[in-house]
Amino acid sequence: MNSDHLAYLIQVSELIRNYGLVAAGAIGVLLAWWRTRASNRQAVAALQQAEVAQRNHVVEIFNRAIDQLGSEKLEVRLGAIYTLKRISRDPQYADYRLPILETLAAYVRERSRDDTDAEPAVDVREIMKFLNEALSE
Repeated sequence: MNSDHLAYLIQVSELIRNYGLVAAGAIGVLLAWWRTRASNRQAVAALQQAEVAQRNHVVEIFNRAIDQLGSEKLEVRLGAIYTLKRISRDPQYADYRLPILETLAAYVRERSRDDTDAEPAVDVREIMKFLNEALSE
């Protein structure tokens, strides 16, 4: 009976060990899933934050370019025009396209109102060229 009892205890010990390993494995899988889920949430939040930051950056560039259109210096106005052109051509910022076109058209109207020269100013010519390209697309 001694050897039977010892064999029985060994079997029970192996059974407990195997169930313990299965339980530990299940807990490990659950913890891995939970950590992966948390990491994915962090990644999504970081991506959204980056998109908001990029959108805010473009808004800042847009506003600065609009302000620069009123500059007395031609090179500053041309830089603003090129910046607005670049923003309007980016498909990611298509919602800025119409306001940019309207703003530049208003700029041409205001600058051309008092201008009696046969040849428009360089910045007005650049805007007219851009508006012509934009309307022919």
